[in-house]
Amino acid sequence: MRLAFWLIADSQVACEIAARCGYDIVLLDLEHGVLDINALDRLVPFCRAIGLTVYARVAAAERVPVQHALDVGADGVILPQIQNVEHAREVTAYAKYPPVGTRGMGFSRIQGYAGVGDDFAPSEDKRTLCFPMIETPGALADCEAIAGLDTVDGLFVGPSDLGMTRGRGQDQWSQQGIDDIRKAADAANKAGKRFATTGAENPVARAFGEEVGADFMSAGDDLSALVIGFEGLMAMARGNG
Repeated sequence: MRLAFWLIADSQVACEIAARCGYDIVLLDLEHGVLDINALDRLVPFCRAIGLTVYARVAAAERVPVQHALDVGADGVILPQIQNVEHAREVTAYAKYPPVGTRGMGFSRIQGYAGVGDDFAPSEDKRTLCFPMIETPGALADCEAIAGLDTVDGLFVGPSDLGMTRGRGQDQWSQQGIDDIRKAADAANKAGKRFATTGAENPVARAFGEEVGADFMSAGDDLSALVIGFEGLMAMARGNG
């Protein structure tokens, strides 16, 4: 199982340190972070050059954010706040070229700043992955149908939002939470698609991810790492470490 971290702030240094520590994937958080298209354009090739797989959680599951992320070279997109299978069918299509989806053809680094042949679109569709998020009751109810879409490569569960929208508060890894997340994992596995979620720093979550064969899980973010680091340093400086 691969390990990922969320990048909230625009920091190449954080990506370098995470890569040196052994992380496999950076999740660029354009939904809740402070990253914009200019940061994306710079961070994506940088992170790929230092060996990180790059997935971008777009600000919204809309055509332009999805195409921006893929056109600058991201290895995949994570689409937040999917409501149901009809919504998923529409928005995941933005991540795949016709005839599979409805992604528009641009001109950027992914084409090598040059013309491309007819093999480019199917090759790019295979290279880049699309993960709709399962974090609403409607998406959870439709997770098998969502996983079965040709435009979907995997399911990504957002445990906190799923817990809140299911009326449990920020419940992530109680038995009820695990049962919900398992439903999505089983749907992904049944469809032969990837499964991913958060919380690998939690032993219960990590064990669950290993049990269901998660492709990757996130383990923290750049800001949490700063908090943990500074708190540890302060404890040592005060003689409490």
